[in-house]
Amino acid sequence: MTKSVLNALTLIIAIGAGFTPVLCRAYALDAQLDCKSNAHAFIAPLVTDRYIDPKPMRVEANSVNAFKPAHDGNLTAFGFRVYAVLGYEHGDTIFKQGSGQPITDSAYGAVVVGSTEDVEARVRKAGSDAVVRQVIPLVLTVIFCSAQ
Repeated sequence: MTKSVLNALTLIIAIGAGFTPVLCRAYALDAQLDCKSNAHAFIAPLVTDRYIDPKPMRVEANSVNAFKPAHDGNLTAFGFRVYAVLGYEHGDTIFKQGSGQPITDSAYGAVVVGSTEDVEARVRKAGSDAVVRQVIPLVLTVIFCSAQ
């Protein structure tokens, strides 16, 4: 083997080893999106374990807080990459209140990268009652649970 080939192989192995922690840190939200929980129980562990930024990147008028996944986190929901994590629980300091009427006392979910049809098929196959709605056609879909 020539020295340049050996150097190239060493570089490829080193780069691959650098990505290993990201792959090991993958976290699937499937079980929590069964809509049998509340926003605090969904969001608090993600903040504690640093899978999401504790400061919401956006707060809607209806008080739904959107949290950005951590830079080195790898969140998935039903096999789709998570773009944002959503939540609100009345009276909980994790969440900021919006300028309007809150959506409900407790709501949570995730925005994923995938078409609405594909996401809904996987959500239903898993037995979740979550609401599945299109955010951006063929690109972003929301999976949402709220207290009735």
